[in-house]
Order: sequence, then C-alpha cells, then structure tokens
Amino acid sequence: MFFSKKKPLEVERIVKANDREYNEKFQYADNRIHTSKYNILTFLPINLFEQFQRVANAYFLFLLILQLIPEISSLTWFTTIVPLVLVITMTAVKDATDDYFRYKSDKQVNNRQSEVLIDSKLQNEKWMNVRVGDIIKLENNQFVAADLLLLSSSEPYGLCYIETAELDGETNLKVRHALSVTSELGEDIGRLAKFDGPDTKLMQNSGKTKFKRTSIDRLMNTLVLWIFGFLICLGIILAIGNSIWENQVGDQFRSFLFWNEGEKNFVFSGFLTFWSYIIILNTVVPISLYVSVEVIRLGHSYFINWDQKMYYSGKATPAAARTTTLNEELGQIEYVFSDKTGTLTQNIMTFKKCSINGRIYGEVHDDLGQKTDIIKKKKPVDFSVNPQVDKTFQFFDPSLMESIKLGDPKVHEFLRLLALCHTVMSEENSAGQLIYQVQSPDEGALVTAARNLGFIFKSRTPETITIEELGTPVTYQLLAFLDFNNIRKRMSVIVRNPEGQIKLYSKGADTILFEKLHLSNEDLLALTSDHISEFAGEGLRTLAIAYRDLDDKYFKEWHKMLEDANAATDERDERIAGLYEEIEQDLMLLGATAVEDKLQEGVIETVLSLSLANIKIWVLTGDKQETAINIGYACNMLTDDMNEVFIIAGNTAMEVREELRKAKENLFGQNKSSSNGHIVFKKKQQLELDSIVEETVTGDYALIINGHSLAHALESDVKNDLLELACMCKTVVCCRVTPLQKAQVVELVKKHRNAVTLAIGDGANDVSMIKSAHIGIGISGQEGLQAVLASDYSFAQFRYLQRLLLVHGRWSYFRMCKFLCYFFYKNFAFTLVHFWFGFFCGFSAQTVYDQWFITLFNIVYTSLPVLAMGIFDQDVSDQNSMDFPQLYKPGQLNLLFNKRRFFICMAHGIYTSLALFFIPYGAFNSDAGEDGQHLADYQSFAVTMATSLVIVVSVQIALDTSYWTVINHVFIWGSVATYFSILLTMHSNAMFGVFPNQFPFVGNARHSLTQKCIWLVILLTTVVSVMPVLAFRFLKVDLFPTLSDQIRQRQKAQRKARPLRSRRPQTRRSSSRRSGYAFAHQEGYGELITSGKNMRAKNPPPTSGLEKTLSNSTSWIENLCKKTTDAVSSFNQDKTVKL
Repeated sequence: MFFSKKKPLEVERIVKANDREYNEKFQYADNRIHTSKYNILTFLPINLFEQFQRVANAYFLFLLILQLIPEISSLTWFTTIVPLVLVITMTAVKDATDDYFRYKSDKQVNNRQSEVLIDSKLQNEKWMNVRVGDIIKLENNQFVAADLLLLSSSEPYGLCYIETAELDGETNLKVRHALSVTSELGEDIGRLAKFDGPDTKLMQNSGKTKFKRTSIDRLMNTLVLWIFGFLICLGIILAIGNSIWENQVGDQFRSFLFWNEGEKNFVFSGFLTFWSYIIILNTVVPISLYVSVEVIRLGHSYFINWDQKMYYSGKATPAAARTTTLNEELGQIEYVFSDKTGTLTQNIMTFKKCSINGRIYGEVHDDLGQKTDIIKKKKPVDFSVNPQVDKTFQFFDPSLMESIKLGDPKVHEFLRLLALCHTVMSEENSAGQLIYQVQSPDEGALVTAARNLGFIFKSRTPETITIEELGTPVTYQLLAFLDFNNIRKRMSVIVRNPEGQIKLYSKGADTILFEKLHLSNEDLLALTSDHISEFAGEGLRTLAIAYRDLDDKYFKEWHKMLEDANAATDERDERIAGLYEEIEQDLMLLGATAVEDKLQEGVIETVLSLSLANIKIWVLTGDKQETAINIGYACNMLTDDMNEVFIIAGNTAMEVREELRKAKENLFGQNKSSSNGHIVFKKKQQLELDSIVEETVTGDYALIINGHSLAHALESDVKNDLLELACMCKTVVCCRVTPLQKAQVVELVKKHRNAVTLAIGDGANDVSMIKSAHIGIGISGQEGLQAVLASDYSFAQFRYLQRLLLVHGRWSYFRMCKFLCYFFYKNFAFTLVHFWFGFFCGFSAQTVYDQWFITLFNIVYTSLPVLAMGIFDQDVSDQNSMDFPQLYKPGQLNLLFNKRRFFICMAHGIYTSLALFFIPYGAFNSDAGEDGQHLADYQSFAVTMATSLVIVVSVQIALDTSYWTVINHVFIWGSVATYFSILLTMHSNAMFGVFPNQFPFVGNARHSLTQKCIWLVILLTTVVSVMPVLAFRFLKVDLFPTLSDQIRQRQKAQRKARPLRSRRPQTRRSSSRRSGYAFAHQEGYGELITSGKNMRAKNPPPTSGLEKTLSNSTSWIENLCKKTTDAVSSFNQDKTVKL
C-alpha cells in the first residue's frame, strides 16, 4: 500500500471471451469492491500515522519521553502514558469499528451471486470472483456489479432495458443494444465482463476515501502549538530565574544537599529546570481533553441515531451517524451541494391538471364554487370499474369524467393524443395487468392518466398502435414518428385512424409549440397561455397539446422527401429537421397538461429554512437544464421574484468567459439601478487564484450552467470568474454534470472560499462529491446504497437535513465550543498556579499540589461535569432551533470558539490562577490557626488551593450550564463530594500506614478543613474569581442580548403556557412557464420504435386495412360515467358550508 506504483493510463484493453488463462496475463483488476480504508496488516501503521497527525498526540509522546528522564521529571511517567494509550486505543477502536461496517457492506456486495460460463457450463459464482472476459448470464431484475458488454438478449434484435437507480437515482429505463455479430447467440441475456472492481466507471468516478477533520480540530492543532510556545516561554522565564537563584542563593544550600563542588553549575541547573517545568505545566492541555472530545462526539452521534423525528417509518429507516468525528462541523455549514433526482424529488410524476379547449380540469371547488386546495377528506374520482385501472392514480375533479361521458370531441381527442403520442412499451404481468415500461416518468404519468380516463394504450408494433377507447379496441396505423430532442423540445406522431383520416399529434414545450399554431387559435391560445402560467405558478411541469389533419396527397409527398433525407449521406440530420419543421405547422391547439414532479415531503420548507439560516444550496445534477430549472422552481430555490436568472451555455472557453463577464456586468448594473447605486463591499480576501472582491448585492440572482460549459469554466483562468459570480448568486444549478465535475465544483468552493461544505445525494454518481465535501450525506432510499456507504451521515428523506443541521449540528457546535472554552479556562487556572509558586520556591520545579491531586484533577474531579455540559447542554429547545434558523449563523461565522475566544478563556484562567494563589498566600503569610499554630506550612497551603480550585471551577461550570438535567446536578455536586471523600481518605492515618511514601500528607486535610479561617479564604477566593464573570454576563445579557439570549428568555417566560406554533404562509408563484418535456438526457426512442427492433414477433396485422371492432355489450366506461354522475348529483344535493 505504501509503495504501490501509479497505474499507467490504459489506452486499449485486449480481452478473449471465456478465456481466463489468456486474460490473466494482462493482470486486470479483480471484481472485488473495496471501500474500507484498512486491513489487518495496515490498520496499526496507518491508524497510528493518522492519529499522530494530531499535534497534541505527538506533543504528549514527546512529554512521555521527557518524563522517562529522572533528572528532569518531577512527575512519574505513568501520569502521561496511561491517558495517552487510553486515547489512542479508544480512537483506534472507533476507527476500526467504522471501517468494519464499511467492510461488511463491501462483503455483502462482493458475495452476491451470478451465473458465469465456466468450462462450457453455467456455474454460480460470487461477483467478487468474476474476471475480465467472463461470459455472464443475467436475468430480469438481477443486480449488476461490473461494466459489461451486451452480447445477446431474449428481447428482439438483442435489446435490453436497464434501470440505473443505484448509479444516478433514475428509475426510468435505458435501452442497450447487443453487438450485431453476437445478438443471435442465445435467448437469455449474455454479457461479457469488460471492467471489474476498481476499473469500473463507478469506482473510477468515486474518488478516494479521505481523512476528514473538522475546523475545530485544525484550530486545536494550531492552539496546541501556541500553547506549547507559551509553555516554552514560561519554561525559559522559570529556567532563567532558577539560574539566577542558583548563582546568588543556591550556593548556600549545597552543603545540605550533599552536592560536590562544581557538580552542578547554575547554567546546567537552569537547563534541567526548563524541562522540569515543561513537564509540570503540560496540564494546560491534558490528554484528557482528547478523551473528553471523543466521548462528547460519540454522545452526539447517538443522539442523531436515536432521534425519532428523523426516523422514516415508510421504509423503517433511522438516521445514522456513520462517523463520530464531524458532528460539530454540522453546525458550521455554508454551502450545501445537492443532487436532484431521488434527493430533492421522489422521481415520481403525477398527472394533476389539464386545460382542454379553454377549460381547466383538476381543480377542486368548495360548496360556494370557490377554488380550494385538496384536503385529505376529499375523495378522489372512483375508477374501480375500469379493469385496467392504475390504483396509484388519483384525480379529484369529476367534471372531466362528465365531459368524457357527454362525448366532448375535444376532450376525447386530447386523451387520444396522450394515448398515442409517446414512446412507452407495454406488457402484461402474470395477473393480466398492463405494465408500462417508460423511458421517462413524465411520459408514464401522461399515459397512465389517459389509461384511467378511458383511453388505454394496449400495445404497439412497428406499424401500428393499439389503444382501447372507452372500452372499444382501436388500432391506428403508425405512419411516422417525429422524435424528441433537446433542440426541438417536442415530439409528434402521424397516424391513420380506422376511418382513413391522417392525423398529426404533437406535444411539447409551450414556447415552441405555440409558434406552430394556426392563426385561428388566437383566442384559445390566450386562454390556454393563462392556464399554463397558472399551472407554472403552482410549480407544475407543463406541456402544450396540439394536432393537425393532414391531406393524404400532401403526406405522401412529404413522406417521400423524408425517405430521401434518411437515405442521404450528407446533411442528413439538417434535412430531417427541416422536414419535421415543415409538417409541424398550422397546428390546432387542444390544451395543455400539468404534471407534478413529486418532491419529497418537506423539501420546500427545508430549502426555505436553510436559506434563512444563510446556507446556500447548489444543485448539481446530471439531468437536462429544463428539468433542473423545473425542480428549482418547484423547490422555491428559483422564484419569479428574482432579479435575473443567468444561464451559461457556451461551447468554448472564450464563450463561457464572455458569458460570465456579461452576467457580472449585468448583475452590478441591475443592482445599481434597483438600489440607487448602493453596493456594500466587504473586506477583500486574498485567495489562491486571484484576489476576489466579495460583494453583497441587493436583490436575488440565480446561476444556471450546463456540464459542457462547466468543463471550460473550471479551467484555471476562468474558474475565478465562475466562483465570483456563483457566490454572489442566491441559487446555483449545474446541469448535465458528470460525477467528477460534481466533485470539482465542491473542491472549488471548499478550497477557495474557505467555507464548510456539505454534499448530499442518493446515487453512486454522487459518491465523488460526497467524499470531497467536508460533510457527506447519503439518502438511503430506493436508489441503492452506494451513496450511503460513502457518506458520513445517512437518512431516508431530504427534509431531515433541516433537523440535522439546525438542531443536531447547531447543538453539537454550541456544546463543543462551550466545552473547549471551559476546559481551557479550568486548566489554565489549574496549571499556572505552578508558575506563580515558582517565584516562591527558588524555581525548583516543586509542584504546588500533591501528585495525586494533579493526577486526579482532570480524570476524576472535573471530568464528568464538563462531559455532562458537552453532551446535554442547549441554549434553546429543538423546536426553537427549527423555528429560528437565524440561530445557525454564529456557527458559520465561527463566533463561539475561535482564537479571540481562546485568548479570553486564557486571560480568564490566568486571572483565576492569580486569585487562587495570591489570596491564600496573602492570608497565610501572617495568619495563625484557631489553635494558635502557624498555617503557613506547604501541605495546608496545597490543600487550601486545591479545595478553592475545585469549588471555583464547579461554580463556574454551574454558571456556564444553560440546560440543567439530573445528570448535571449529580455530576457537578457529586464531583465536589468525591473530591472531599478522596482528599480525606488520602490524608488518613490508614492510607499513610499502608503506603507511607505515596501519601505523606497524613492528617493534613482533617486539620486544615476544621479551621474557620481556611473556609473564609476559600470563600473569598471563590467570590473574587467568580464575581467579575457574573457581573459581566449579567450586563451583557441585559444591555446587549443576542438572539439566543432573547429566545431563551422567551422560553422561560412561556414555559408554562406555550402558544401554538404559527405556520408559515404558503406562497404561490404566478408567471414562469416551465416545460415538462424532460423525457430523457438523450434523443428519444422514436427511431427504435418505428424500426421494430424492440418488438416481439406477433401475428401480422390484417392486410385489408385497419379494423375497428365495436363492442355490442355495455362498456365499462358507461358504468364509470354513471357512477360519476351519481356522485356529482349526490355532491350537489348534500352541500354544506363550513365556516
């Protein structure tokens, strides 16, 4: 692992099918998936290397080495090695546990079974044992774990349909063709393994697992270096003092110490004293700090795992903290990078409304005839009499069924178009129910709607389409298929009906289709346009629907030209496109459809809440630009109130640079005009690229850029402009991006904005950005587990991100910052007493406390109270954290713990250490006990200072605690009681009798603590230490309260009678039109359908023209219409008005 050579770039791959011996000569990678970081041999060296990257661990190892030198050590070596080994062991166990779960997930994937052709027969083989060149048999709904080449299929012409949900979250099917020379090999799907394991596209795009550390970890590394420098300065001061004292005073004591003359000069004495004080003063940053940090993070992780409000009952999936080292970073997020499909959306399209001949269907009205929202009590239209009904389809407007029953020709033509104009494939399951295989969920929603409303798509051949119209089977001759692409933004079919009429049916983006309409549609166009705007205002995806009657002679001439264009060798595509344009003219408008791209529950509220928390959300998706924009509007990330939406679509680096420049000029120009020239300039920051002036502009802007343009924008001389523009926009949408481009965008912001980033996705194409971001979150849904396996946190729904950040993240950051501030304070107060004592003990490195107190102070006396505060404390409740997202901003600005706060804590600790030392020193200097004896002995002085210290830090943590629990009370006051119990025990006659060398302070505690003057000294020390802090905090909260202070006061005032939570009003957009024509990322399947390659061989259609079979019996649609009529009548008779 440490000496592996970089793999050379592979230009070509030579493979012999079903010949392992030959293929093994090329040493291709095996198919084992490996996402874990360690194995048995590498765990210890790699983990130790990672742990000793922490400056503190290396620092304590250095101190341990010093303590092994008896000439300079005033403390025994076990006081350092035991906690150091404990910390390293705990961290190693945690890392090993995390990695073991990754290993188990890998093992589950690796052990999946497949059928491989070995020795001329199919044998079961684990996927991890599949080799390049193996021939594999796949069956329906079987898992694929390698890059395969399709050899043959049971489908006609060697086709197979694959679902890539685990890769990109898309549940729609993709078509793959077998090689022509191998397509007739067999009926079962056969595939040849081309790339295995780490060589697959998935693993190549996944990126490496990175060692992630929080900004607080990095800051603590810096602070430890500063503290070490501070200790060196203190050590130098005390060493110089020792040398001076030895030179001027120490000679008088040599005879008492049995030193030979010249054995130890004052310079060497100062040198040894320097190292002695380095050891004594090291408790400013004790090893227990890191033990406590790990315990607190572990507690925070369990709170995430146990949170019932982040448990998704639909799939019985709880939230999971897959790492325990990044919790406080969740409270500092500035940028969220989100996938779209499966993350923001459910990838489920639902037919909601339509406009037919100027009338809207799908709206619900109350008893007064006013339009109202659909409520849960409202019953949908009953389609149960339809034997081919899709039970998941719901429609709430019975008036559409009335129009169908009345035989409205426009309504029938509208639904007929939906049943004919598509690329859907149909099949029947074992129960005889129709199953639609759709290229896009959009098409599935429209065909399913027509199916439930009586126009059922049944089957197709290369020449015909069969549908069932109101219970009557009808077969149409398919004459031409004008396919969809990203430029046309529409699709059309030309069919001949049983009466011999030729019809062109077309659907597409309204902005495109409206230009093709006949002039006689002017009035209907205006009305339908208003309806489309209304649909778009509700966040629905719209399509315009139109048709044209074609003359038989004209069509034959046009079709002959189309055949010539198809056979052309030059400018073929242009000629075909021109013919499509020619025939798609003078269309007659039927109406429009409105489809809801079903968002996950709570997405809109989550996006709004995160925006109020000053978190910028960037959408990085492989979808088309139009689809991404639709979802942006649906989520309220894009709104009609925005000043402008910039679209970058250049094809060259120069074009992209020019578009970015114009966008910036436009942004500043609009800003000046809209705000009377007011632009606020923040301080300039020197970044690695160039100096970027960070400007806060008034108004909201959005940036949309596609993957091709992004590739140029990420070049070194352009990405500066991209980053500057993007960071001034409220919303950024990157479409058609590759997995590696997602990671590059994250790295760009992460590196050059110095901001904490979070990436969230659900598919394997999101793994790379999940690993690149500071925090990676996987959505554990129906799209597979690849994103979850690579993530730091996982849950089932996007909406849980709001609670994870605003509650758990903010609390974790708040608690960790309070913990660190208090910890540094108490240890400066505890340690610096030794510094002051040095001036009164001849700089001899004598400790002011006894060794047992030094050993137990951080481990026993003060460990549990600070842990309780670090785990349980909260400034405001979880509900208020959600209701007031602005509370999140201090974490983004790093206000609660930074270098300035560290110096404040340091100054506070220094002040307390002065009070702890000099008040008892001054009191004991000329005081006597109640028995008339002098109090100024070393042991009484040590006991008094130690007792004062324990009481002072206990009172201080009581003041710091915002949220009291039983555990806090037990730990704080229990620790004080524990101190006195241990103190009296260690100073007892019994302990001295058993261990006379270890417990020399016999009887001192009992003697000292019975003196009233000692307790007065302790009380005075406590008051002097605490009162300035208490006064400062009281004035600060009273005069300059923060938002947190105000909400906390509100909580206290309303604790007994909490008012009902007000709900945010729902806003409605009203103008932007967004086409729902987002069928695929590539061109449609029209050519495939008309070629017949995807059709199974069936009985040939009748040659004597098209037949229309009429049913003599009463059709099911009549029963449905009757039931609908009865329901409408009943509804009209039983009107009730709810006030």
